[in-house]
Amino acid sequence: MATHDFVFTSESVSEGHPDKVCDRISDAIVDTYLAAEPQARCGVETMATTNRVVLAGETRGPSSITGEMLIDVARHAIRDIGYEQEGFHWQRAQIECFIHPQSSDIAQGVDASGNKDEGAGDQGMMFGYACNETPELMPAPIFYAHAILRSLAEARHSGAAPKLGPDAKSQVTLQYVKGKPVCATAVLVSTQHDPSIEQEEVRAIVRPHVENVLPDGWMCDEAHFYINPTGRFVIGGPDGDCGLTGRKIIVDTYGGAAPHGGGAFSGKDPTKVDRSAAYAARYLAKNVVAAGLADRCTIQVAYAIGIAKPLSVYVDLDGTGQVDEAKLSRILQELMDLSPRGIRTHLGLNKPIYARTAAYGHFGRAPETDGGFSWERLDLVRELRRAF
Repeated sequence: MATHDFVFTSESVSEGHPDKVCDRISDAIVDTYLAAEPQARCGVETMATTNRVVLAGETRGPSSITGEMLIDVARHAIRDIGYEQEGFHWQRAQIECFIHPQSSDIAQGVDASGNKDEGAGDQGMMFGYACNETPELMPAPIFYAHAILRSLAEARHSGAAPKLGPDAKSQVTLQYVKGKPVCATAVLVSTQHDPSIEQEEVRAIVRPHVENVLPDGWMCDEAHFYINPTGRFVIGGPDGDCGLTGRKIIVDTYGGAAPHGGGAFSGKDPTKVDRSAAYAARYLAKNVVAAGLADRCTIQVAYAIGIAKPLSVYVDLDGTGQVDEAKLSRILQELMDLSPRGIRTHLGLNKPIYARTAAYGHFGRAPETDGGFSWERLDLVRELRRAF
């Protein structure tokens, strides 16, 4: 983003948002396959509406994973989110599975054979981004929008906020001065709630979660603190609006603060560069900023289906760099093999680590001991500093 005075807004949606319900189910299916066979292939889509869920897509994996098993996986995902409502209930929803084997035409382009290395699962371009606006090296508006909803979800799951429902959205507008965020000028939260409470009680429940998340002194004025602006939000989730996998790609990434290649993440195994290369690009950009080589870093990689080597690797430091961008691009490619196989090996992506990514962003999260969010590691910082 530019280095002058402006306001910028990002939104987030909760795990109970209809589209996120679908992302969660699709990623839970990916995890099921990878837990059984680390080289399994998945391209899974989910659609959810009033007490109905449809699973579709292509997979390649153990025959022991049946359609009935995947329907059970979907039910458990819905239960974990917290849906036990008349219009959407984890036990009563009708779930249909139309998942079928992966196309042999796609498989032959992706699989390694003879002297041919494993190719990219599709064509396209992917972006990674990092900036020094937050300790997590994420753009501040999306980081705080996620944090507000995550705090509300934790309170709901723990029983501290029993009158809130799973479906929610947030939106945070920040004032920037000389390119740095200084305060919130508006905060919007819409959250599903029990019919027994009114808007003012919802406002009172939500307020401390917003105030605790934002830095001291950043809270907006009362006139620009919007809670359930329509006044009532009882019917929510897939009962209120149809959900689909892959519709919240800006929520999943940088909240609009950086470019996006257009490909969704959820439902895809890590041979799909829409997912794995976007993770790799974030990993490299984050290490660049953490190494002090720039305040902001955008990285683009591009692939052709069936071809292992990326077609291009572009680095943009947005005028904040301390090093030459062309040299940095070369160094990054020396530090990490950006072929699909190289990415998966470097980041350890052939593991059942994806259901947890389906809500509150794929980036800006802490790396986990089992390999989850491995793309948030900062293990290239020392080598980058040495290279320059």
